[in-house]
Order: sequence, then structure tokens, then C-alpha cells
Amino acid sequence: MPSLDFEVEKQDFRDYYNGNHGLLEGAKNSFITLVNSLIRSSSDIAISKIEGRVKDRDECIKKFNRKYRTDLETNAQKYRILDHITDLIGVRVVCLYEDDIDKIKDLLCAHFEVIDITDKIAQIENTENSFGYKGLHLDLKLNQKRKELPEYSQFIDLGFEVQVRTIIQDSWSVLDHKIKYKKSIPISLKRRINSLAALFEVADREFREIRNATEESIKAEDIPQEQITKESDQIEAGEAPPRFKLSPLNAFSFLKIANHFFNGFEFEAHKVDGFTEEIVSLKPDISRGKFNFYLRENISKVKKYKEFFEGAYPNDKLNPYTIIRHCLYLGNKEIFAKLLTSQSTETFEAWLADNG
Repeated sequence: MPSLDFEVEKQDFRDYYNGNHGLLEGAKNSFITLVNSLIRSSSDIAISKIEGRVKDRDECIKKFNRKYRTDLETNAQKYRILDHITDLIGVRVVCLYEDDIDKIKDLLCAHFEVIDITDKIAQIENTENSFGYKGLHLDLKLNQKRKELPEYSQFIDLGFEVQVRTIIQDSWSVLDHKIKYKKSIPISLKRRINSLAALFEVADREFREIRNATEESIKAEDIPQEQITKESDQIEAGEAPPRFKLSPLNAFSFLKIANHFFNGFEFEAHKVDGFTEEIVSLKPDISRGKFNFYLRENISKVKKYKEFFEGAYPNDKLNPYTIIRHCLYLGNKEIFAKLLTSQSTETFEAWLADNG
């Protein structure tokens, strides 16, 4: 029963913790799995990591002693330490972008019973004191629907805290805890800490804006294939528009054209980026129309070579990137010779000699 005797309540909490530690660990693992499944089922939320922990027993007691004990005993309000430790089980969700925090919040609120929400982002942004890490804290319990499922029957009375942060906020929280003196310190030092916190805020915002700009650039290159074909036709007929009107090849136009020729193949962003850079380094003035022209004019022949090559060397395959390399080489051997290894060039040239 609750009391005002701290020593009694401290021992009562220790007995509960020691006797139920296995249950708490099981609940933590179950909650991590559930939260992970819910968030990752939403394809538009980018996650860095989801992790959890059961709070250390003595840390719980220290927290209660620091935050709650004085007020409760001053007001003669009986207490149980367990009732005031809402983060005994904690789950941390680290996402990539600021605007994903609200998406995660809405998702979790729709699937759990919400006990409390603490928005540390709003708290810090509404004050001149920028010390401390940002993040959203949700105190949750299983909702009625999940309480009725047998796999959660042991955990129906257990609450847990979910911390939601961006990867930048999570990094700042680590550094923030390493800054030992932040309040009663010289103004010059406080200003330096404020400046550091501001840099992290700018990084978070810019990371989101770069994502948005990237998405807009991809949309800008999502033009009808007929327009790219027209640009290639002009190049073939020697009627290419002035250079300043040509659309230079970049990762986004590469992706648009490559997806047309290799429908269904998944081109990974980092590989597209590196490969496009390699092409442009060899021919800096290459336009998207010229790149499309090289593929359109040579892909049929290269696909015939692919059939020969994979028949002769069954353990080796020509993937779309390699096919593109051969198309570019065939389009301009002098410029794109470096796209193929010496052995690949020798094998390809021998086949071309036999096949016109």
C-alpha cells in the first residue's frame, strides 16, 4: 500500500523490480517488435533505428527522489515509487526527418492507449533557453484490442515510454549529456553552447529540405519519354538545339531513362549517383538526349552480345549497369573506353568482329 515512508517504498520498489525483471524484459522486446512492425509497415517513414531498455533499478529510485519525493511528502500525499516511473520500459525510435515525428506520433496514438504526451520540441522552441535535446515522449499502454490477444496477456498492465527523435536530435542528446555545466556559467560559454545547439537545428532542417529538393528534382525529370526520344532524334539528325538549351545528364535523368530501358529493375540511389558521375567525368557535356541516343541505338546489339556472353560464361551475368557500359562504349569507343575493363573490351571486340 502507498505510504509516506521512503525507506519502505524504496524496498517495495526494489522487491517489485527484482521479482519482475524477466517480465519487464519480455515486455520491452514485445513492445519493440510491435512498434517496429507498425512503423516499418508505413513505407513513407524513414527509420534509422528502434531500440529499447528496462531502466536501471537504482536510477529509477534516484529519479523519483529528484523529481517527485519532495512535493509528495510536503503535501502529505502517499505514494508508490512504481506509479511515478513511467519510463521503466523505454522504446526509442530514431527517424531521419523532422516531419516524420508527427507521422510516427499519429501512428502510435492510433494503435495504443495514450496516457500522456510530452513535446520537448515545442518546449525548447518556445523558450530562449535552447539547452537540452529535442524529442517527443509518449507514455503508452496496449489498447483494448491488443489486450485481448494471448501474446500480450502478460503485459496488459504495463505502460511504456516511446521517445521519438530524428537522427540529428539523437546525436545532440548524446553530446548534450556530455556538457557538464550549462546553466550557472559565463555568458560567453553559454553562447557557444547555444551556437552548437543551433547548428544541430540547422542540420535537421537542411536534411529535410535536401530530401524535399531531391524529390522535386526527380519530379522535374519525370517528363514523357516521347520528349527524350525527340531530343535523341534531333541529335541523330544533327539538329540538336544550342548547348545552353540541352538538358545535361544527371542522376535523376539517368534514372528516368534507365527505368525506361530496364523496366522492373531496381536501381539503387547510391549506385545511380556514382555511375552517373563516372559517365559525366568522361563526357562532361553529355545531355540526357545523347545518353538516351547511345542506349537506343546500341541496346539491341548489346543484348545479343549478352546472350552470347552468358552462354559462354554461365557463371557471369551482364546486369543493366554493365549493359549500359557496353552501349556507351559502342556509341563512342574513344570517350568511353574506360567504362570497360581490358578483358571485357577484348571479349566484346572479338564478338563484334564475328558479328558485324
